[in-house]
Amino acid sequence: MATGHEAHAPTAGEYIVHHLTHFNSTGEAQKSIVDFSVVNIDSLFWSIALGVVTLFFLWRAASRATSGVPGRFQAAVELVVEMVADQAKGIIHSAESRKFVAPLALTVFVWIFLMNAMDLLPVDLLPRLWQAASGNEHAFMRVVPTADLNATLGMSAGVLLICVYYNIKIKGLGGWVHELFAAPFGDKWFLYPINFLMQMIEFAAKTISHGMRLFGNMYAGELLFMLIALMGAAWGGSTVAGPLLFLGHVVAGSLWAIFHILIITLQAFIFMMLTLVYVGQAHEGH
Repeated sequence: MATGHEAHAPTAGEYIVHHLTHFNSTGEAQKSIVDFSVVNIDSLFWSIALGVVTLFFLWRAASRATSGVPGRFQAAVELVVEMVADQAKGIIHSAESRKFVAPLALTVFVWIFLMNAMDLLPVDLLPRLWQAASGNEHAFMRVVPTADLNATLGMSAGVLLICVYYNIKIKGLGGWVHELFAAPFGDKWFLYPINFLMQMIEFAAKTISHGMRLFGNMYAGELLFMLIALMGAAWGGSTVAGPLLFLGHVVAGSLWAIFHILIITLQAFIFMMLTLVYVGQAHEGH
């Protein structure tokens, strides 16, 4: 008999909203997808933690490298390093710049791959552990930093700063400022405002699209995993539909996880390639 004191099970909408809410500096739900006035502590924590894992992984690979027959770990790392080095060599023709940019691209690829791979963990695993540790059953925790637009735009803004650095280093401050006003329509004084506006639009468009592309794909993947989890949560009962929902949950979750491995790798590769392309463009004049 119902007593009226049973715990209220969340609806599908409440479940989704809770899992899409960050543990942030305000302790409240974020009002918009991107808000630079709020610090998403979960995204910051997991991105830094995985950044440390990335550096340890690359250091470990370098320290264990041998000139003899490589083991499986060394062979896998060498494949990734050679892939990044070949892409960097084809895009950035300055050997001096590649000494910094190629390792940067490698770090970006591994780091973003690991952040994306957090999406493969069970949806409720780390959030439930956080709720138990904090003693708050309603505590928020999102574990995929690349599904946070604040984080991806922050990374793309970092790439923009590197591009500005190389523009100034390669062309000189005066040469780059002149390019901002003289390209793309020509070095005519009456075209300076239009040229400068077009350059600012180009920098903004590249930076925003760079971050939003990664965010959009990872956010959609995270949301789909939540919907599949809801399918599994609805299986209870003695009707025929219950076991079918559970079976659908297992099959759909497994298939999407396998396919998602391709997505997380591809998105890390695309972000790395665009980083190389944008830095390569900074080496070229209009």
